Amino acid sequence: MAPEENWNSLPGMMLSLARKWPERPMLRFWRGGSWQRMSWAEYAMAVASVAAGLRQRGVCPGDRVLLVSENRPEFIIADTAIMAIGAVSVPTYITNTVADHAHILKDSGARAAIASTPKLARGLAEAAGLGGLDLLVAMDEAEDTVSWADLLATPPDLAMLVAEVEHIPPGRLACLIYTSGTGGSPKGVMLPHRAMLANRRGVAAFIHALKLPDDGCYLSFLPLSHAYEHTVGGFLLPSFGTEVVYSRGAEKLAAELQQIRPVVVTAVPRLFEVLRARILAGLEKESAFKRRMFDAAVRLGLKRLDGQTLSLWEQVQDAVLERLVRDKVRARFGGRLHAFVSGGARLDPDLSGFFIALGIPLIQGYGQTEAGPVISVNVPWDNRRHTVGRVLDGVEVSIAPDGEVLVRGELVMDGYWNNPDATAAAVVDRGDGGPPWLHTGDVGEINQGFLRITDRKRDIIKTLGGDMVSPARIESMLMAEPEIAQAVVAGDGRPGIAALIVAAEGQEDNVPKAVARVNARLSSIERVRHTLKVPPFTPEAGMLTPTLKIKRKAVLQAHEEAINRLYG
Repeated sequence: MAPEENWNSLPGMMLSLARKWPERPMLRFWRGGSWQRMSWAEYAMAVASVAAGLRQRGVCPGDRVLLVSENRPEFIIADTAIMAIGAVSVPTYITNTVADHAHILKDSGARAAIASTPKLARGLAEAAGLGGLDLLVAMDEAEDTVSWADLLATPPDLAMLVAEVEHIPPGRLACLIYTSGTGGSPKGVMLPHRAMLANRRGVAAFIHALKLPDDGCYLSFLPLSHAYEHTVGGFLLPSFGTEVVYSRGAEKLAAELQQIRPVVVTAVPRLFEVLRARILAGLEKESAFKRRMFDAAVRLGLKRLDGQTLSLWEQVQDAVLERLVRDKVRARFGGRLHAFVSGGARLDPDLSGFFIALGIPLIQGYGQTEAGPVISVNVPWDNRRHTVGRVLDGVEVSIAPDGEVLVRGELVMDGYWNNPDATAAAVVDRGDGGPPWLHTGDVGEINQGFLRITDRKRDIIKTLGGDMVSPARIESMLMAEPEIAQAVVAGDGRPGIAALIVAAEGQEDNVPKAVARVNARLSSIERVRHTLKVPPFTPEAGMLTPTLKIKRKAVLQAHEEAINRLYG
């Protein structure tokens, strides 16, 4: 583990650690048919070369540089180099359309871009239009671009760069992270170095308490262009000495968990839904005795998790099931997990409870791009699955009179790029003599120090009868049923609630039973009165963000006519 130091910037932190751990493995990645490793010293030299190469080609302090790449070493090298020379990194998703890139290029004013593949480079060139880009770099060889190899071939001056980054002020803009845009056009969140460094300080006690082994690694699965992965996988976990392994993708994840045997993994709730469905589908092929053991392991695990006392006989059963059931489940995930972190969207408590009861340390954090992005986190040894944990050290949270969660501290953004009106609405000085408060747009409550998120402020549905209903609550309950893969609830200004439902594979005929089970647990005003089976929501259809959050507004607009017919 790295000693706690008062770093002023992300490059300052990373290059100082490279001096401490020159031979330590930093990155592992798949290339040429096998796993390759990069040491901290190799990373630092590459950063120095790319920084010099960008400077030679006209990139100046304050310039915005788009970074469009899969998770690979070149991403974090470029990201660090851009910030080291005082420019602003603008990580964007490889799944963005040309129109998405055009919006970000125009909004950010970026005149330089780095892309990983020829296809992505061509998309950026098209998005830039007639004016083009002053500099377009491709990591893989591509026509009409500056090659990554040329940047790496630039003679580095690592000592000079190290001295230079020590003087980067913590308040300097480090990156623009564009929100994933669940509603409206994405906005550029202005994150200074201090915001991500505040996240590191805030989780330091948690990371130390995890007691991660020296040879442990982190399996990086979420895209590095996502605010969470950019901070946690790009800088935070490496800074604690954990090697980062870049996953080859969702289709390889199950095999990688057993091959790599990571100690920390981060994924989105949708992945956990898929994993649970696979586990339950596989269980159907087992004997009745094995199914009963599995069910007992879940039941007793949940009872223990939720603070209920096990009888002496149940304790004996639980100990036996630990070896016969939970050890086998843990082995499927590599057997070394200290934390399986869910991020990017709300994690249903029933879903997290399922995995925790089976011995998988699944924890949920809470955050926003606008807050660096981590605000709170559960811990494996005190996991309150119906909450998002305690707020980080150095973070202050308040609940507004209307229930909105307000946050302040060093982690809060400077504002939205070129959008003073949106900034004024989101970051508000309440005149209490302290820093301004970030209005999260989430509704929540604090109980015994644990933060619980109950709704999105703007998503509350008001039915024709005047009842206020939380669609997020109903949607999460529907998607917790194994027969339902995706769900969006409608009913604003309507006589009752309707649900747009994507059935799980092979479960189309069983959806009504699942809805009935959910309705039995809902109040009368929340119950689903109408259902509409629809095709899967996908990023290509514009209904999911790159991190698989459902764009409720887009889904409702796409099915507006069908919804109108439901209500007659």
